[in-house]
Amino acid sequence: MKFDVVVLGAGIVGVSIALHLQKRGRAVALVDRRGAGAETSFGNAGLIQREAVYPYGFPHDFGALARYARNRTIDAHYHLSALPTIAPFLWKYWWNSGTRRHEQIARHYAKLIELCVDEHEALIAEAGTGDLIRRNGWIKIYRTTKERDKAFAEAERLKEFGVTYRTLDATDLEREEPHLATALAGGIHWTQPIATRNPQGLVRSYLALFEKLGGRSLQGDARTLNADGSGWSVHAAEGPIEAAAAVIALGPWADVVTKGLGYDLPLAVKRGYHMHYRAGGNSQLNHAVLDAERGYMLTPMERGIRLTTGAEFALRDAPRTPVQLARAEPIARDLFPLAERLDAEAWMGARPCTPDMMPIIGPAPRHTNLWFAFGHAHHGMTLGALTGRLIAEMVTGENPTVDMRPYRADRF
Repeated sequence: MKFDVVVLGAGIVGVSIALHLQKRGRAVALVDRRGAGAETSFGNAGLIQREAVYPYGFPHDFGALARYARNRTIDAHYHLSALPTIAPFLWKYWWNSGTRRHEQIARHYAKLIELCVDEHEALIAEAGTGDLIRRNGWIKIYRTTKERDKAFAEAERLKEFGVTYRTLDATDLEREEPHLATALAGGIHWTQPIATRNPQGLVRSYLALFEKLGGRSLQGDARTLNADGSGWSVHAAEGPIEAAAAVIALGPWADVVTKGLGYDLPLAVKRGYHMHYRAGGNSQLNHAVLDAERGYMLTPMERGIRLTTGAEFALRDAPRTPVQLARAEPIARDLFPLAERLDAEAWMGARPCTPDMMPIIGPAPRHTNLWFAFGHAHHGMTLGALTGRLIAEMVTGENPTVDMRPYRADRF
């Protein structure tokens, strides 16, 4: 089977890349071991975060560090056995999270974030799946006026990036979400983001459009990628694939392939968990809601109310330890009337991260016609559609919509 491009990985990033390339007249094979949106793209809050100009940094204040060191929080948890392996990554991540460096990173990151909603809306319209989308933003809630007012002040700096929001006092918040607990100080309503009620469903809708345009979706092993003369080859269940160009969009498994090609990129993972619940009685959740002072999120999904946890710092393939979910559940039940669990067990996924909090998007430094698109951390869903456009533009020789130098792999 011969193609112009083979894309490895069928999460939101890989599917979007394949779709954009197919739209540009390229013959594309999309290869994944499990299927579209079955891994990291399956379990997330479903947000397209237009407000996320500052990627999630590592705290520098002593109080937060001491709290995390005790390893009892909802928003962060770590495996002690993993620390020797991930310590170099954590050190660089902490250094890049310093105020000055974080500001510099945000200047670059904003160029991606400001386009995220428009790029998804274009694909959503083409795929005809607007019914999967909520367009009412999301809310970050606060339990104390001290933290609320601090957040209001910090939100001001986002206005220069074109971010819009509403500040909510307790009365405003109750009006927006009448079924939340009443002992809350207020929140911030980010008005520009959109959200999907079914993240995997959205990925599959993009896949359906890709296949409608003539693209092929195949099951295969990305580890078999090999430079083959002037192009690339990979093994699929249907037979061998040959392509002039290849794109690695494997998220947290990218290093399984890149290391075999001689690249030592500073990748790590933040794992996360989710569980679905039936809403109790006649209660309704109108927005995704982040309990900012506790570190978990509740999101209305097709399946029910999805409770998502913060970051677990562990090795990618280590056994599951859903302790954050266990910590969050009773607090979430006090916030919103959750009824029974709807899943037999907690879902776990891994977010692919770089120490400077920015994705790797661009050409492989030492190979011709090989492209990287991974490392999106918490914002794979947010930046998936735009990444698809950017890679397609570079592969086809167009001028990229964004200056791609800050995201190249050779920055490391």
